[in-house]
Amino acid sequence: MNSDSMTLYKLIILFILDKVDFPLTNAQMSNFILERGYTNYFTIQQAIKELDASSLLKGETIRNSSYFVITDNGRETLEFFNKEIGDTIKAEIIEYLKENKYELREEVSTLSEYFEAKKGEYIAHCYVQERGSKIMEVSLNVTSEEEAASICNNWKDKSQEIYAYLMSNLL
Repeated sequence: MNSDSMTLYKLIILFILDKVDFPLTNAQMSNFILERGYTNYFTIQQAIKELDASSLLKGETIRNSSYFVITDNGRETLEFFNKEIGDTIKAEIIEYLKENKYELREEVSTLSEYFEAKKGEYIAHCYVQERGSKIMEVSLNVTSEEEAASICNNWKDKSQEIYAYLMSNLL
């Protein structure tokens, strides 16, 4: 692979992140690129790592997922090299995001993690965020790692129901 190809993959990643107003996971970006057959998984990971190291994107890891947003430096770089991305690729990205924006946003807006607070005590921290603001946040103290993991695993499917329950009972 030549450096021009790697530059294109990095620009594609920056372009994707620039077109959404919420973080995307490593998997979400990788899936799009792999589905289109632009390159392989390992090259995508290298591109993401290099973009992160050069502060063109910013990553955060929650549980087993890495979430990324484009930085101001990333936007400036994209503006400068925008013409290097072909119109066909840009159109494919825009169409993909238009078709999948709701699902992509939903996937990254419901987050959970757990940690050991002290011996025999775990905290399951679950929240729903919208446009960078937490609209609901719950921390539960449980006695085992299994319980904390179970709460976190069920959060994505149950958060809307829990939110509706809380709102109807508190208002």
